[in-house]
Amino acid sequence: MNSKLNIGVASQIGHYSDAVAIPAKARWFMSSGTPGLGRDGHVPEGVAAQAELAWQHIVSMLEAAGMTLDDLVKTTHYLTRESDIAEYAKVRKRIMGAARPASMLAVIPALVRPGFLVEIEVIAAKADT
Repeated sequence: MNSKLNIGVASQIGHYSDAVAIPAKARWFMSSGTPGLGRDGHVPEGVAAQAELAWQHIVSMLEAAGMTLDDLVKTTHYLTRESDIAEYAKVRKRIMGAARPASMLAVIPALVRPGFLVEIEVIAAKADT
């Protein structure tokens, strides 16, 4: 089990932990940046639809690795519009449930393809049993 280390800053900002300690001999999982892109190449309209799709991909990858959102250690979120932060945060909070990895969100000018509004990258770790 990963230990959440909270000093109180995160609770003043959002739905995440200040830091996460990883147990010795843990299996690691690291994703590439995952946009809200359909397997057919379609990019849905709006940050909420793209976020839903990106998180679906991440959950599927974690499941394939024998992990869940509770095993997330760190999430990094990139948005291209500051005005999308609140809407994105609602989707993230609903999907994450009780999971509280360390987290960082940045608003950047653009992602790799026109139309991408969000990209998420994650790191997970799970103790070997």
